[in-house]
Amino acid sequence: MTNNRITVFSKPWNLPLAEMAAAVKKLGFDGVELPVRPGFAVTPENVERDLPEAAHILADHGLVIGSVAGATDEPTIAACAAAGVPIIRTLVKVPEGTGYMAYMHDAIREYETLLPALENSGVTIGIQNHCYREVSSVMGIRYLVEKFPASAVGAVLDVGHCSLAGEFADLAVDILWDHLCLVNLKNAVWKRTNDAKEKTPEFGCFWTLGREGMADWKKFIAELQKRNYAGDFCLTAEYSAKVGEDVTGESDTLIPMIADDLAYARSLLS
Repeated sequence: MTNNRITVFSKPWNLPLAEMAAAVKKLGFDGVELPVRPGFAVTPENVERDLPEAAHILADHGLVIGSVAGATDEPTIAACAAAGVPIIRTLVKVPEGTGYMAYMHDAIREYETLLPALENSGVTIGIQNHCYREVSSVMGIRYLVEKFPASAVGAVLDVGHCSLAGEFADLAVDILWDHLCLVNLKNAVWKRTNDAKEKTPEFGCFWTLGREGMADWKKFIAELQKRNYAGDFCLTAEYSAKVGEDVTGESDTLIPMIADDLAYARSLLS
């Protein structure tokens, strides 16, 4: 387990790539998950040109791009293949007014059309469990990925979202194991968001340190260790100032939290 790479979702550092790489390397990460999104260094419309260059810049700092958070389309697949990026992490969001199962069938048909490009490139689409209107349970992810070769469409196990869904570490790992391509490390608790005087309580997610939330990182990592998991762990670097308000940017608050979570993860992996 000590050979597992730990990457970090680099969204908090919306900086020129060399500056971001220097900051991530200083913290002690092995690489990044790079957002391929509007407003970031690599954007969807320029992914084929800019992602390979981004990989070179990070490599100059001793870092890898372990995954990207981006679109599941042929240009992104081709760019990942050219840059040596193995995984495109994605969520499957169910639009308002759309039936869940009907949308799952739409998602499956989309991945079927991408299957030749995925198999020819060696790139994997990794579908992550995520609360709200996304596919939030590991069984929901299983329903999608089991239709495909694990090398083409895999599962990203997010331990924080597992805890929000009330899922057990050993069962969650078992359900996704044969398609597991990446593990996200984050943690959260549910907190009441309206006044205690209100008759009907309302709740929201509060993202906190790995040591402090509902997800037991130790149990998840122990279960993965039993199975000799060899993939990456990605620290998503998501924390809340209050429910619904993220700590963003390279702030005095954010960096110590990321450093603490990295130290905690490495202690559990050692």
